[in-house]
Amino acid sequence: MIAQTNRVDLHTHSSASDGTDSPRELVAHARELGLRAIALTDHDTVDGVKEALAAGAEYGVEVLPGIEISADYLDTGAHVLGYLVDPDAPALQEVIDWFIQERETRNQAIVDKLAADGYPISIPELKAKYSHTMLGRPHIGQLLVEKGLAYRCFCSEERLEQLRDAASAEGKVAKYDGHCSRLSQEEIDAKLAAGEPYVIRQKIPAGHTTFHDAVYGDVTVDNADLDDQVLIKSDGLPTYNFANVIDDHLMGITHVVRGSEYLSSSPKYNLLYEAFGWEIPTYVHCASVMITDPETKTVRKMSKRHGDPSYEDLLKMGYLSDAILNYVTLLGWSPKGDIAEQEFFTMEELIQVFDIEGISKSPSAFDMEKLKYFNSHYIRSMTPEEFSKAAEPYIRQTVQNPHVDVAEIADLLHQRTETMNEIPEKVDFFDKLPDYDIALYTHKKSKTNAEISLEMLQTILPRFEALEPWEPEGIKAVMTDLAAELEVKNAKIMWPVRIAIAGKAVTPGGAVEIAHILGKEESIARMKQGIEKLSV
Repeated sequence: MIAQTNRVDLHTHSSASDGTDSPRELVAHARELGLRAIALTDHDTVDGVKEALAAGAEYGVEVLPGIEISADYLDTGAHVLGYLVDPDAPALQEVIDWFIQERETRNQAIVDKLAADGYPISIPELKAKYSHTMLGRPHIGQLLVEKGLAYRCFCSEERLEQLRDAASAEGKVAKYDGHCSRLSQEEIDAKLAAGEPYVIRQKIPAGHTTFHDAVYGDVTVDNADLDDQVLIKSDGLPTYNFANVIDDHLMGITHVVRGSEYLSSSPKYNLLYEAFGWEIPTYVHCASVMITDPETKTVRKMSKRHGDPSYEDLLKMGYLSDAILNYVTLLGWSPKGDIAEQEFFTMEELIQVFDIEGISKSPSAFDMEKLKYFNSHYIRSMTPEEFSKAAEPYIRQTVQNPHVDVAEIADLLHQRTETMNEIPEKVDFFDKLPDYDIALYTHKKSKTNAEISLEMLQTILPRFEALEPWEPEGIKAVMTDLAAELEVKNAKIMWPVRIAIAGKAVTPGGAVEIAHILGKEESIARMKQGIEKLSV
């Protein structure tokens, strides 16, 4: 009914309340800029989308239409749903109407929760005092000011820069000096009357703050080391650290699981929880996952910004989801008791045995080779049918011939594959014989060289041509019987045959399996090519 696509976070509004251009004008402007397409969303309505589509048809601009529905409840105008839609879908308006009603229901639920926590206010009062782009969190920030737990800071960027420079010159961490917390009410009123911009800062009390972490135990910090962090920015929007606490409480979050680098932020969070009289959640801080940088060879924290792989990246690299989850679970966590030495766990088993007490305080090391070891285990643990199904997309990347049996190729690969991404290159010769060097025919262990290989191929070719049916047992017997007649080892026959039909020194499977998959006609044709190549 409605097809959800990739969300777009760069958009423009066309409604009269928050935009100056109509959908038609936006499309016209896109044409003036020489754009061939424009992504356009309208706000809570279908009419703007239809207008944009009509303009696009007129101006020759492709319009990717969307409907945008905003959330008013304790969110700074966040646009929580964005869909590319069929504007003629009969149920579309019903969806929009439902969401608007749902939004109001959630608004009321949050207002009720605030009232229960001692902050009574109605939805109309919120909307009257703050626009829908400044709801909830800014209001709560003002409440902290009224309670003396936060204050307005009017300091200019120049003054703040001076503080940072002075701290840097002394080798100290920059920290706000609390200047505006000491302003008199008269000074504050005068600055407000003059329209001076301000932020709202948290007022850190004197003393110490202690909190409990499920991994690190009780942690106590000197409040003098904490900064009066900004809660509400000068544009009225909340900072992450402030929104984090408010949203977690309103969503009923009971456990906060995050990296150990956030340990130092926890006291500030706790002071906010205590200021509102809210229950502090259980903290679970996890040690960092380290990795050896492939370029600098230095050990550092694993990070996407450095190009380290995410879960999705690892899937694209050919690692199985179960292997990734199993391996990553064991980074920084260890099973206890009878299963202390166990490495491989199904998801169901991990759910049963995982315990926070097993999380380590020490950083762990992400090792791609170790992950590859886990992945190969999971691949080999698959049934032949499961592996064939999983491997088929990779095989078909390079083996386009529909007559080639994918299941047979998968059977060769099953116990020889560490990551799925290896497969296309391993099997590309099934589709087309590569242009190989005759040096491949020289193999010390098989006691072959170009001359011997030519002799073996010329001798065995007519026997293969006479072979019926073309089955593995018969293919093998032709080669082993010839080896017996010539009183040589099987490898002296099979190596030249494999090079001739595969053109590679390393292949999944040997001459028998490859010849059977290729079929009689193709195998003989390739052996003839090999004879020609060796005869030059």
